[in-house]
Amino acid sequence: METILGKKKKGVSSLSLSSAFFFCPFFFCGLVGTCRANSPNQQQLDRITALPGQPLVSFKQFSGYVTVNEQHGRSLFYWLTEAVTDADGKPLVLWLNGGPGCSSIAYGASEEIGPFRVNKTGSFLYLNKHSWNREANILFLESPAGVGFSYTNTSSDLKDSGDERTAQDALIFMIEWMSRFPQYKYRDFYITGESYAGHYVPQLAKKIHDYNRPSKKPIIDLKGFLVGNAVTDNHYDSIGTVTYWWSHSMISDTTYRSIISHCNFTHVDNSPGCEKALEYAMSHEFGDIDQYSIYTPTCSSSSANATRHHRLKKTLIRRRANGHDPCTENYAEKYYNRPDVQKAMHANLTVIPYKWTACSDVLIKHWKDTQFSMLHTYKELIAAGLRIWVFSGDTDSVVPVTATRFSLSHLGLSVKTRWYPWYSDGQVGGWTEVYHGLTFATVRGAGHEVPLFQPRRALQLFKSFLAGHELPKS
Repeated sequence: METILGKKKKGVSSLSLSSAFFFCPFFFCGLVGTCRANSPNQQQLDRITALPGQPLVSFKQFSGYVTVNEQHGRSLFYWLTEAVTDADGKPLVLWLNGGPGCSSIAYGASEEIGPFRVNKTGSFLYLNKHSWNREANILFLESPAGVGFSYTNTSSDLKDSGDERTAQDALIFMIEWMSRFPQYKYRDFYITGESYAGHYVPQLAKKIHDYNRPSKKPIIDLKGFLVGNAVTDNHYDSIGTVTYWWSHSMISDTTYRSIISHCNFTHVDNSPGCEKALEYAMSHEFGDIDQYSIYTPTCSSSSANATRHHRLKKTLIRRRANGHDPCTENYAEKYYNRPDVQKAMHANLTVIPYKWTACSDVLIKHWKDTQFSMLHTYKELIAAGLRIWVFSGDTDSVVPVTATRFSLSHLGLSVKTRWYPWYSDGQVGGWTEVYHGLTFATVRGAGHEVPLFQPRRALQLFKSFLAGHELPKS
């Protein structure tokens, strides 16, 4: 992820300062490029017996590769964690992290909604009692090629990735994956994610919706999507982000006025005056904070400095507070680079010439096309009748709640249920407003990765979304 000055971490990158806040059913020749069927035995070959250091579990796991472009040799890596109970009767949910160029296994699976957490030394796993596979079958996808274990045999692919190809490859992945896992055909299907997945999720939803149009009974039975702290509209997101900085005392009145007067956030490149004002805010006024969770500590372990110093451009402090460990990203990198882990997951079969990392700097640096605004896509998908929920952790300053509210307000939706506090475990979990066609909810006390900071509240939100019920009022 990046702020508008290009400081990358987990889900948003800055392709420019103004865009910094985004920062043949299964012999599908036309899409894949060659006619190819999945081996009937491939599903069992993808079965994970057990991961190294994993506690005993009752649910099944599968992981492996799905080729999405034979000519270029692009293959995407997935990890399926089936539901703890009644897997055959529960929906399928795809989770995508953003970046662009960050791993859904590093973040979604290992820090947020997955069934396991990685210990400090990367030597064993322990259970996440708020895992989303308590409610659904969760499919994690490392996308696009070049992220995590996903790869391409065509090196130029790493330097010309963008929104359109990412969405198209993800559609091909789902078509091919359904062929390998026919038990999920016609199952209720939802897409979820966060941050720059604010592009990935609705873009893939539109691809699937368009693909399904000729069919009365679609194999990929898309019902809706859920996305958090989502990059939505470069212009409105930017205004909302600067407003958050000022309203949360991160910048001075003088700097706020300077940014507003010099930056219009409608062009690919900012003016020199805008650049100067933003640079001053970041370098002189923010301080050494975690911009993704402004009230929690940051991490400065040696491995964190090695992998993120050039991204964050600041000195970090390592400590634990409020139950949140700020160094979890480093533990995942230790674990997934272990040869025994990769063998158990059927990963890195081609011996990728680089280490598995949480984010790909090459992809982020060379991202080519990005949709300026997702609002038109939202309008199309609302008209299509999909269930759409957008949520925001309210302590994130990178894609903050004000950014999302500014953007969504320009959809012009009428209110169905007025703004009210919703509850989780007897406490206010956040606030929500239900519109005709979309539900918006905040999650109180959560940063950019909502399920990491507020796992119980995130699970309550997920359960309500799947059920199609408004969030509890008491």
